[in-house]
Amino acid sequence: MQQVGPQDLGKPESRRDFLRIVTRKKAGKPAAAPPASTVAANGAAHAKVPPLAPWTDPRMRLVRRATYGPRAVDVADVRTQGYQRWLNDQVNYTRIDDASLDTDVAARWPNLARSAGDLALVNAGTLRSELQQAALYRAVFTKRQLYERMVEFWTDHFSIDIEKVGYLKVIDDREVIRTHALGKFGDLLKASAHSPAMLAYLDQNLSRAGAPNQNYVRELMELHTLGVDGGYTQQDVEELARVFTGWTITGAGAFSFNASRHDFGAKTVLGVTIPATSPSIGAEGVKEGEQMLEVLLNHPSTGRFLATKLLKWFVTPEPTATQIDAVAGAYRATKGDIKRMVRATLNEGWLAQAPLKLKRPFHFVASGLRGTTAIVTNITNSVNTVGSLGQPLFLWETPDGFPDLMEYWVGNITPRWAYATSLAASNSTTTVRVNVAPYLTGTSEAALDKLNADFFGGELAPATREQLRVFLTGGTFNETRMRETIALAMSSHEFQWY
Repeated sequence: MQQVGPQDLGKPESRRDFLRIVTRKKAGKPAAAPPASTVAANGAAHAKVPPLAPWTDPRMRLVRRATYGPRAVDVADVRTQGYQRWLNDQVNYTRIDDASLDTDVAARWPNLARSAGDLALVNAGTLRSELQQAALYRAVFTKRQLYERMVEFWTDHFSIDIEKVGYLKVIDDREVIRTHALGKFGDLLKASAHSPAMLAYLDQNLSRAGAPNQNYVRELMELHTLGVDGGYTQQDVEELARVFTGWTITGAGAFSFNASRHDFGAKTVLGVTIPATSPSIGAEGVKEGEQMLEVLLNHPSTGRFLATKLLKWFVTPEPTATQIDAVAGAYRATKGDIKRMVRATLNEGWLAQAPLKLKRPFHFVASGLRGTTAIVTNITNSVNTVGSLGQPLFLWETPDGFPDLMEYWVGNITPRWAYATSLAASNSTTTVRVNVAPYLTGTSEAALDKLNADFFGGELAPATREQLRVFLTGGTFNETRMRETIALAMSSHEFQWY
């Protein structure tokens, strides 16, 4: 990242001046986000990812990547515990007591814990809102930050549009994604394969002998396991579709194997031959699909595909062969232990050299709420902001999940600034309240120290701090001026990245 000194920036006399100055040399003119299809097809999608940030502490680099924003308490914890111990605690997330958050979530959104039968009776819009609100609330307030980052990762990996499947996605989120986010990938894949939400979303419930539907099995190979270049053919897709005939759901929204819909003929997938059997074996026909799930889990392309995706999520848009080999090796050695793969991915040396990542809207809004230590009575407006910034939660129509590409999101910088201003000014007892009193107990320099700790993990660039200082001291040092300064800090180039 090009370093910009105060002499290069000029004096900001207004909030507009500040935004113009701090983005002029660093960010350039914001570009409109291209369509997802264009981004996906772009072979040089990451050519303009910024270089290293002036963040020198490897512990803070870890906190930036493993959380939704480094709160002062996170900074203190990682500096006390050290890189490896802090990471170990986050990976082994059940050791972290989050009971108070669980209780809070259960009280605010009780429908999320209900049975399928009860959920079927609840208004679909209500369930969608509750799921969205709980997701953002957890990201902001959980102590298990790395776990929530992995929940977000797997939610995109096994993406399901809630508009198509309704209440079934609530169950999928609870029993597939959240249950296995830091468990074994094999358990996660099998839970997804048996998920009524996934089967309904990808039309597997319509598949039957004589008319096999290829939607689910194609994404099972392309998006869930092998990757698009993982070594399978169209013939493999067609044969695997026959293997999974009969995998369906009941009217009550539960997984079911319907033997009368299964194709019991011989099949060959990825070089594995499944001999013909008699329909008389009935429910035993489900074992063909279970066998092929094991084949996919053990295929060498799966470990490499997951390793590449995890490295892009946490480290770099262009992982090296050495990095991919190391993380894929952890997959093979542990039979798909996600904890071990994540630990291998969050390599201290790799993070020290990692380029910046642009916060997606969900991440940006969560980091704003974390940085302000906001008191959230109702998080609806914040969820709506995530949607207006282009990431309406659980509403991505295609099965590839929201893009994890800078180019897709870089065009929404102006509405980010608007959100920063709105959040910093919020002082509501019914929605969100940002208390700035702690910033006003000392000098303006003390206020900047606190802002640095709250929003930047203590690593605010001197040039940006100087511009904030000039603005803060350019008027009366009071609540209004402090709120405006917080908004500017959130609007700065540095706060957009992690």
